[in-house]
Amino acid sequence: MNFPRLVLASTSPYRRELLGRLHLPFETCSPETDETPLPGEAPAATAQRLSLAKAQAVVERYPDALIIGSDQVAYCGDQRFGKPGSRDNARRQLRELSGKTAIFHTGLCLLNSASGRHHLRGVATEVRFRELSDAEIERYLDKEDALNCSGSARAEGLGISLLEWMKSDDPTALIGLPLIALCEMLRAEGLELP
Repeated sequence: MNFPRLVLASTSPYRRELLGRLHLPFETCSPETDETPLPGEAPAATAQRLSLAKAQAVVERYPDALIIGSDQVAYCGDQRFGKPGSRDNARRQLRELSGKTAIFHTGLCLLNSASGRHHLRGVATEVRFRELSDAEIERYLDKEDALNCSGSARAEGLGISLLEWMKSDDPTALIGLPLIALCEMLRAEGLELP
C-alpha cells in the first residue's frame, strides 16, 4: 500500500513516542501557534480549536499530507492548569490540585491537506489527585521533570503515584495524543490499521 505522508504538527516528545506505537512512518514539524485562549472560551473548545490551528499552521509546508494536530487543556472548576515552566509554579499547581478532580481535555485533529477535509475530536480524561503533602510534592518534583506537562503531573511516569484514579475512553489522551480516536480518523482517510 502507498501510504500518504504523515506529519505530526508537534515537537512534543510524548506525542512523538505515542504516534510511534502505530508503526507508521511520520515526520514532525513545529506548528508555531499562539496557544492563548480566546475570551470566554471553554477549555474543551480551546483544545479543539488549537488542535485544528496546529494542523493548519503547517499545511503550506505539507500540501499533500495527513497532518495531526493535538492540544491539551487541564482545568479544575474555573481554573486552567497549563505547563508550569518552573518548579515554583509546579509546586503551586500540585498544591491547588491536591484532593481535587481535574479534567484534561485533549483536542485532536487529522487534516488531509490535499482535500482540505479534517476530522476533529475532543477526548476528556478525569483525574482525581490524592491529598498531597508538601513533602510528597517536593519528593515528586525532585525525581521527575514535570515542568512541561499540564497540571505538573506526568501520569505516564512517577506522576501516577499522585493520583487516586483516572477515567477516559482513550487512555493515551492524558499523555497528549488519543490513539484510539486517531486510528479511527486514519482509517477514515484510507489507512489500514493494523
